[in-house]
Amino acid sequence: MSKRRAWLQMAAVTSLVLGALLMSPAQAQGKKDTAVIAMTLEPPGLDPTAGAASAIGEVVHYNVLETLTKIESDGSIKPLLAQSWTVTPDNKTWAFKLRPGVKFHNGEPFNAATVKFAYERAAAPGTLNKDKAVFANIVNIATTDDLTVILTLKNPNPDFLFQLGQTTASIVEPGSAATNNTRPVGTGPFRLEAWNKGSSVVLTRWDGYRDAKAVKLRRVTIRFINDAAAQVAAMLSGDVDAFPRVAAARSLAQFENNKKYQVLIGGSRSKTILAINNKRRPLDDVRVRRAIAKAIDRRAVIDGAADGFGTPIGSFYVPGAPGYVDLTEVNAHAPEQSSALLKEAGVNLPLELTMKLPPTPYARQGGEVIAAQLAKVGITAKLENVEWAQWLSGVYGQKAYDLTVIAHVEPLDFGNFARPGYYWNYDSPRFNELWARINATADAAQRNKLLAEAQRLVADDAVAAYLYQPTWITVAKAGLKGLWKDAPILANDLSALSWQ
Repeated sequence: MSKRRAWLQMAAVTSLVLGALLMSPAQAQGKKDTAVIAMTLEPPGLDPTAGAASAIGEVVHYNVLETLTKIESDGSIKPLLAQSWTVTPDNKTWAFKLRPGVKFHNGEPFNAATVKFAYERAAAPGTLNKDKAVFANIVNIATTDDLTVILTLKNPNPDFLFQLGQTTASIVEPGSAATNNTRPVGTGPFRLEAWNKGSSVVLTRWDGYRDAKAVKLRRVTIRFINDAAAQVAAMLSGDVDAFPRVAAARSLAQFENNKKYQVLIGGSRSKTILAINNKRRPLDDVRVRRAIAKAIDRRAVIDGAADGFGTPIGSFYVPGAPGYVDLTEVNAHAPEQSSALLKEAGVNLPLELTMKLPPTPYARQGGEVIAAQLAKVGITAKLENVEWAQWLSGVYGQKAYDLTVIAHVEPLDFGNFARPGYYWNYDSPRFNELWARINATADAAQRNKLLAEAQRLVADDAVAAYLYQPTWITVAKAGLKGLWKDAPILANDLSALSWQ
């Protein structure tokens, strides 16, 4: 053997050895331990207790930040940071036993004091927590020892355990809470490695996690891809391993007929609506709002915005939710009635309105369908495409809009109709009184009866044009296991994922 050939063989062996040393244990065994997940929207920040965007929770919920309880894909509740709990017969006093030995990413201990801090912060004056009402209903927080928290409620709340599993109930570490929007510190199985603005977030497994060995993925990159065609292309090219809630309805066949992919189609608790600014003239007239709602063919909107994947709704409530009633006949599609209502309200046609559309495919596509339908009854809707940050500041923050298409993804947000200063500017003493009665009612049957009454009220008042309940589509590579099919909340539970 020549010296040159021997040298080349030695170099090759050395390269293989070095490569094996650099590989993670999972890679050395032939199993992949990284994944690329994609989302439609990039979050404006990473603190779900200080921002309304659902994309925040899609990145950090159950991954970086944790809650006392955990909501599973089927809507059931299981312990997370709390090991167990008890509740008094009046449904007002909840005692939680906390998981021992838990630490935050910065080494600080998780205990009863941090729970007390997190919940008091969520209810404090000036809080940006969108679920402030949940925490404002807590009248006392007792910490009898480091691992016991006793919460006393003003009103009974049968949804309390579910709400404590939502991202707005994340337990934050006091010393790092102020910087969580850019550098979130939690107790979860992943830590933030990098946030490449406009492109991706990278999360890495935290070796200090209490059950780190059970977390199969070492590193997860979350990419942000807004355009529907680009979403499909990213999946087909193999650049993305999974795309929950992908806009691929028109392209499903090429994934369903390919063994390289899996397609999951599941339900949601989301409500897609045409929100109406109830204090802008002439939208402050219920007849005008009803005219807008009656001009809209919900099924045509579902076909245009979601390629047929959705269920029509007639109020801000969806099938499957406790106490649901079908109100699709209230303000059903009747364009001839729209014209009569506008005339009765003294509106001079054409009525010119603006419709601000956030950068989601369902909003942009649905907005075009709705604008065409409104034009048939003499309403000219000028479409304005805005970025998510503009929508949050202008529409949600300053309420500077006439109409907007938006999906409310939170499952328990019906109380927003009683929320002062909420972006749709609805102020109804009747609804406020009704909502107070709902919150004070522990009996499930009576509560559902009141919920039905409240659903009919907001339907009759046409606070918004209620469009449809979305059906979520997830496309992923066939070997990736642990993905959610149904999504009662928008979360990507990365600790459950593994490669087959």
